[in-house]
Formats: sequence, structure tokens, C-alpha cells
Amino acid sequence: MDNIAEPTRVPHSRIEDALAMVLGTLMVSFGVIMLKQAGALTGSTAGIAFLISYLSTLSFGSAFFLINIPFYWLAVKRMGWEFTLKTFCAVGLVSLFTHLHPLFVHFSDLNPFYATLFGNVIMGIGFIVLFRHKASLGGINILALWLQDRFGIRAGKLQMAVDTCVVLASLFVVSGPILLASIAGAVILNLIIAMNHRPGRYRV
Repeated sequence: MDNIAEPTRVPHSRIEDALAMVLGTLMVSFGVIMLKQAGALTGSTAGIAFLISYLSTLSFGSAFFLINIPFYWLAVKRMGWEFTLKTFCAVGLVSLFTHLHPLFVHFSDLNPFYATLFGNVIMGIGFIVLFRHKASLGGINILALWLQDRFGIRAGKLQMAVDTCVVLASLFVVSGPILLASIAGAVILNLIIAMNHRPGRYRV
């Protein structure tokens, strides 16, 4: 039994990467729309973009795109050009799709608590799709992935700590019940990442 050959590593093709990029960003952006409808938010860079959109006339998509710009330097320096270009495309697609979704989907009756929790579930799955194809949504995600690769710090645990702080900072922006739902949603999102994005668990 000891001489059984290990499975051959089969990298993703460019077409698979492109399709995953579209699928992952569609899921994340749809989760964003659900949270926006509920008046909720999540953590990380997206949470900061939510806060800006609630406190100004800037849309979530525009705020999200602008916030990520400073992090691309770290992405290039630590993660390489391929990762950075994929991340830039992913951030751009999420920003674009958050503007396009409302043209096709309208929520007339959506429970805010359900929308907040399920929106984070959808976003978490979208994140995993992007991570599995060596992309991210910038910001804290870039920092978390770099620390995980460099020091073995689990990306999900680091993001959970940062996300909780971001959500708590929204205390004066959203109502108490929605704040609690936002915290629960951020925890769910990062548990999904912690369970499914672990070094050495997958070969591709």
C-alpha cells in the first residue's frame, strides 16, 4: 500500500479561472445586494465600503473599488502579478455587478435578519470559489492570505477578528438588531472560509 502513487496535480485552465472569476464575483455581489437591502453590513473591506455608502452619496461598488487600490502594492510585492491581476479583475467585477443586479432583481419583501445571514453565506461560498482559483477581493483578504502563506495564520481566523471590529464600528450607523445580525453573518462567512480554505487540504 505504501507504493501507491499520489494523484497528479492538475492545475486550473485559463477558461476555468475565468468562469470561476465570474461565478465567484456574481455570488459575492448578490450577497452584497441582499445585505444592502437589509440595511446591514459585513466586515473586512466590504464592511468599510458599506459604511461609506451609508454615510455618503458614494455607492458601495465605487467605494469598494477605491478602497482596494492601496492594497494592490502589497499584492504585487507579496503574492505576485498573476494573483494581483486576478484580484483586480475580481474587485472590478464585484463593483460592476453590484450596479447591475438591481436592474434585474427587486426585493419587495425580504426579512432583514434572513437576508443578512443568507447574504453572508452566499458571499462566503463566492470567496471560496475565488480563493481556489488564486484570486481574492483585495483589502484585508490580501493581507490575510499573505499572512497565512507566510506565517501559517489561518485566513478565516484573522478575518473573523478584523471583521468583528469593523462591524462593531458601525454601532451608530445601523440599528441594534441589524448590528447583531451583521456580526452573526460575519462570523458565518468567516467560518465558511476557515473550514474550506486551509493550507494543504486541497491539491489544486
